[in-house]
Amino acid sequence: MEPKRWICPYCGHAQIVTNSTFDDTKFYIRNSLSRHGQIGGRATSIVCSNGDCKEITLRFSLNSAARDYVGNVDITDEAIHSWSLLPESSAKPQPDFIPKPIVENYNQACRIRDLSANASAAMSRRCLQGMIRDFCKIAKGTLAKEIETLKVQVEQGKGPKGVNNDTLDAIDHVRRIGRIGAHMEKDINLIIDVEPDEAQALINLIELLFEEWYVAKHEREKKLEKLGIVVENKILQGANAMLSPTGGKLPTPEPDHSRTSD
Repeated sequence: MEPKRWICPYCGHAQIVTNSTFDDTKFYIRNSLSRHGQIGGRATSIVCSNGDCKEITLRFSLNSAARDYVGNVDITDEAIHSWSLLPESSAKPQPDFIPKPIVENYNQACRIRDLSANASAAMSRRCLQGMIRDFCKIAKGTLAKEIETLKVQVEQGKGPKGVNNDTLDAIDHVRRIGRIGAHMEKDINLIIDVEPDEAQALINLIELLFEEWYVAKHEREKKLEKLGIVVENKILQGANAMLSPTGGKLPTPEPDHSRTSD
């Protein structure tokens, strides 16, 4: 295979996939009675080259099969159905400074997306409300009211640090999508009828807010902490210099009394 760029879904490590980390196995299923005709299976796997990860990504697909004029069977690239076996979902690894219940709701939304877009959307709405209540400290009963309160705070310049108009535009964009916007006023636990792409739009929003709210805040605090340490060290150095015998200055030569004037 040609080397290709790939990001591990477990650890987020960017890498080049080569023959040593990639496997593509095809096999013929000897059952021509299927309504799909001749079929085969295909299993593809990638092992992460990050020494701290080494996890395996595994996908399986049911494919059409074809015979050539001499009877050889070829498994085509036409997939009848495919499954992502490992990891269980497309959820991206999240840092541990994001509250665990919020991350768990996000993980469940990703895990159930392909099986039930409706259930996935419900978990994403719960996740979004949890983020607004935790990060923005706003609790108004319904998600819609909480978003509106957040919008007013930002417009008045009183919004939480890191929450800006671009973020609100992203939230509003998702609210205008199909049935999602029509059900924002209702219970976040309500299962609503949504399309798969609508459920994915909610997941994308959650991932954006993770980055713009929690990760950005954490990075900002780390920089300020580092700056504080630098300033503190400078102050200590100055204090130590003042307390030194010379006060941080070169010593003044003692007068020479051994000489007397004539």
